[in-house]
Amino acid sequence: MTTAVRIPSMATGSPAVAAPAPSPTVTPRVTQAMSRSRPVRLEIPRIGVRAGLVPLGRDVDGSPQTPPASRANRAGWYRYGAAPGSTGEAVITGYADLATGPGVFARLGELRPGDEVVVLRRDGREAVFTVERVERVGEDRPSARRVRAQVPYPGIRLVAHGGAGQVIAYGRLARST
Repeated sequence: MTTAVRIPSMATGSPAVAAPAPSPTVTPRVTQAMSRSRPVRLEIPRIGVRAGLVPLGRDVDGSPQTPPASRANRAGWYRYGAAPGSTGEAVITGYADLATGPGVFARLGELRPGDEVVVLRRDGREAVFTVERVERVGEDRPSARRVRAQVPYPGIRLVAHGGAGQVIAYGRLARST
């Protein structure tokens, strides 16, 4: 329901009817998808991650591989999926915990909606994502379907393996530079 506001007219001193104030509209921020380029570095300021990225293939069950245990300080990008910043959900995996100590994603469960994830790409550009939600999965390894869901926007899915249960963080491209 719109309410008119009565204000005195300057000319006659009598009340005049002013046009209703326009209602504020929320325009969703639309970020254009970037062209495909291999990611080379991952930074997550909130949890202190600054790690190189290695390209990964598929495991026998069809799910994205994890980096070799000997490279627990690195994360891996699933090369058969979207590249970070391009349309679709880019999947980046890493270890939370190993017998030798914490992995690159040891603190992934501490992310909160609004936190930033920055991916530096081979083309020299950065894809900056905003975390939308973080999910804890009780399975030893999340299903390939859960990890590789298709989305119509540039998104990212960070998957931590190892430790008690799994953590998956979901994000959406906020900006690119």
